[in-house]
Amino acid sequence: MHFISEQFLDEGITEREFTLGDFSGILWTPAAASSSTPVPLILIGQPGGFGIRRMYPRLVARALSAAAHGFAAISIELPGAGTRTPLPDVEQARADLSRAVSAGDQPGADVIDRLILPLVDQAVPEWQITLDEVLDRPEIGEKVGYSGGVIAIGTRLAAIDSRIAAAGLFAGSYVPRATMEEARQITIPLHVLLQWDDEGNDRGMALDLFDAFASTEKTLCANMGGHTGVPHFAGEDAARFFARHLGSSVG
Repeated sequence: MHFISEQFLDEGITEREFTLGDFSGILWTPAAASSSTPVPLILIGQPGGFGIRRMYPRLVARALSAAAHGFAAISIELPGAGTRTPLPDVEQARADLSRAVSAGDQPGADVIDRLILPLVDQAVPEWQITLDEVLDRPEIGEKVGYSGGVIAIGTRLAAIDSRIAAAGLFAGSYVPRATMEEARQITIPLHVLLQWDDEGNDRGMALDLFDAFASTEKTLCANMGGHTGVPHFAGEDAARFFARHLGSSVG
């Protein structure tokens, strides 16, 4: 992990941009974080294809909220996003999906797999590499949560990496068949957000995925409105969820 820039935000929060292998990211740490008081870490997921620069205003807002609750936060550039090399065949899958939706048809499982799985297959190992590096830092504690982004990425990461202690997932993207199977392996606490009228999400598929999770503690928070209509209090609910399961240095 090579840091390429550093700046201080409100309340003494440190923002460091880094490169790691062939991808980049941003790490935010609250002022209270130190080797004597390491803080929990939130992995901030993001939508596929937009790029960390385009998403920066939303990412930094989520990082500032995490810091206010005593957490460090980190986000990485997803495969195929920003200036990274496009993922093979994903654009064709996206066109096939758009054509099916425009025609009022249900996208086929093969289309969803071709659109989502190449992203998951590359992004999850990169998140694990990032965790290997950042958890070696003395100011970062052992407890890790995953928040938001592509739900298939969060599901696989939670299914295969025991370092993820809790996950807040956003049911805002289509779900590959493999993700349904991976959900049955997950037993950590889950907080799932669903926008009931999300035009880019199959509600029935999202509900089936929630049912598939094997966690004994899982909460579904469903709100009226579309993909971008997430109410402000939903973020507060997610913050309380992470505070319960990861702890917090803020009294």
